[in-house]
Amino acid sequence: MLTSPRQDPAARSRLLLTLLALLLAWPTLRLAEFDLLGLFTGDNARTMGNFLAGFWPPAHDADFLAVLGRATLETLAIATLGMALAALIALPAALLATRVLSISALPRGGRPGRLPRLLRGLVRGVLIVLRSVPEIVWALLFVRAVGLGPTAGVLAIAITYGGMLGKVYAEIFESVDPRPARALLLQGASRLQAFVYGVLPNAAGEMISYSVYRWECAVRASVVMGFVGAGGLGQQVDLSLRMFAGGEVASLLLTFLVLVLLADVLSRLLRQVERGQGRGRGALTVLAMGAALVASASYLGTAFGELLSARALAQMGSFLADFLQPDFSLAQLSAVAHGALETLAMSALGTLLAGLLGILLALPAAGRLGLGALALARLLLNALRAVPELVWAALMVLAAGLGPNAGTLALALHTAGVLGRLFAEALENTPKAPAEAIRLAGGGALAAFLYGTLPAVWPQLLAYLLYRWENNIRMASILGFVGAGGLGQQLYFSLSLFQQAQAATVILGMLVLVLGVDLLSNWARQRWVVR
Repeated sequence: MLTSPRQDPAARSRLLLTLLALLLAWPTLRLAEFDLLGLFTGDNARTMGNFLAGFWPPAHDADFLAVLGRATLETLAIATLGMALAALIALPAALLATRVLSISALPRGGRPGRLPRLLRGLVRGVLIVLRSVPEIVWALLFVRAVGLGPTAGVLAIAITYGGMLGKVYAEIFESVDPRPARALLLQGASRLQAFVYGVLPNAAGEMISYSVYRWECAVRASVVMGFVGAGGLGQQVDLSLRMFAGGEVASLLLTFLVLVLLADVLSRLLRQVERGQGRGRGALTVLAMGAALVASASYLGTAFGELLSARALAQMGSFLADFLQPDFSLAQLSAVAHGALETLAMSALGTLLAGLLGILLALPAAGRLGLGALALARLLLNALRAVPELVWAALMVLAAGLGPNAGTLALALHTAGVLGRLFAEALENTPKAPAEAIRLAGGGALAAFLYGTLPAVWPQLLAYLLYRWENNIRMASILGFVGAGGLGQQLYFSLSLFQQAQAATVILGMLVLVLGVDLLSNWARQRWVVR
């Protein structure tokens, strides 16, 4: 028997993965109820066609434009005020979660004592929980606790982004030079003094830069939270969709597209100003953020003092107490398990479809098919990713009906816009020499791409795909709020019926699913991406 002296050590691993993917393909398609042709059946196509026909002309009467302006300002105010509260949560949490200011670590060569380590682990665990629950879930909980309106949206952003900022702030504190802070602590300075004079000067720039980026994300998030009654543009989109007012939906989507683009530009400008030379630039950024905060609080008129009153605290405490006794009955656990599998299938299939569509759009977007194709592809990618997943899901429910199929298509469309842009940037940075060598040797364009370009860029594409899967598992768990299946649909029904015990079980299922996918994605990155 002849054997090759050189064998591919990864061949067996690839074969096993291919077989596993084939085995999982059928149950994934079944769980996601995937049916692309269903979009073109008579009733669905007719309903969606009539709805889209109403998009032109977009609504532009004076009364609606006044409502649109108020909803836009409310969206910006929710994001700004929510981020301010998130920073108030994140900063003390980050100080507790970092080792830089640990007094017990000074005589131990940087190793803190047992009790500080336990406290640090507890704080980090709380931050994980805060950021693992999607903001729209927090918004729905706060709507049930404090009522409809922007207050619920502000609190939801504060909780979710507090967890995100706390994690990143702690990492920033630990990445700066610890010697100035430790020297101050050894001289008898308090932790606050050591932080202000030893840590903050070196960390402030990166903190402001990341906070501004997260504000841009909060603007996007504040839009979709309106679908559960938390104010802003999303609430108006939900109302217009329910009334099949296509012209209003078109105006709202155009407004959202402009708002997202302006937020992106403003975020980039603020980061550039902050990175500039001189102390005055950093002070200008802080001053601008302070002015926006005051204007947002004034516009919303949220009376946070009333939320801290005895009556309000008792009401929220009673509401939250019902969540401390989750329903672990066999029937509920079985329902949550099925919802989790449905959510997992939606996220996996949606991400895979997005990857395929993204790479098809990335080729012209990277300038490989001419300037005309480049402009058209980039315009399409911008449009796909500008519309949030929840809005896509609401539109797909109209087109394909209720169920996980609509959620899968929504994830695929939005994520294709995100991945297409990232893939295009990766292709632009890939050396062209190998592909050109294949063409000179007589190979076609497809062969040049498959053997000259794809091998060099594949690890980066896979990394992007895994990162988006982590994000999509979070989004797939909430698309059910508009009828797109999964755990979100179960949670929405449970809270609508005031079944807090069942809702608590669903939220725990979301946490387990999100953390499990994060671990699997990290393992896959270490196994196939990190070189």
